[in-house]
Amino acid sequence: MIERRPRLRVAAAWSALILAMMVPVALAAFSPWLAYRGPAYIIGGFAGIVGLALLLAQPLLAAGLLPGARPAVERRWHRWLGWAILTAIAIHVGGLWITSPPDTVDALLFVAPTTFSIYGVTAMWAGIVTAVLVAARRRMGLRYGTWRLVHNAVALVVVIGTVVHAVQIQGAMEPVSKWALCAAVLAAALITVLGLRVVAPLVRRARG
Repeated sequence: MIERRPRLRVAAAWSALILAMMVPVALAAFSPWLAYRGPAYIIGGFAGIVGLALLLAQPLLAAGLLPGARPAVERRWHRWLGWAILTAIAIHVGGLWITSPPDTVDALLFVAPTTFSIYGVTAMWAGIVTAVLVAARRRMGLRYGTWRLVHNAVALVVVIGTVVHAVQIQGAMEPVSKWALCAAVLAAALITVLGLRVVAPLVRRARG
């Protein structure tokens, strides 16, 4: 009985995470808005939704908060999910480009009249900067602590920009599940970046 309880907690934690990520995507698939959109727009839109869902697991893996997984495995999955998120961003922007090149250019140049595009493009560029930081960490010569601080700060920009971008759009995502997912993504990022990377070290220093 004692051995089964940790397994049940692990299964419950992973099940909750998977449901939180998959339910908004599944509900969006039944949106009536899709009937009025072309294939490129739909694929691009769902790439954005999947990217948002992946952002929920990404900080939890980085902080080692998911039970039942070894740290090395979590770090590996964190890297893979990072590249998956970048792929989702590329497909998202590509789908919008095919649908409406002028609107996409305006958004990329920060001259679009909609505020949600500003946050979305900011998150996109922050994601690219994050990838560059990961790929060129050794060449940049930064100490690991400095690199991690910059990496976490830029990653937080990705999360905040993506969440604001998502909540401002009235599209295929079902409102309640979208807000719940966005709140969970923001909470996971803040707990990881501020709680474990900022507050916890300060507390340890104060106690020392």
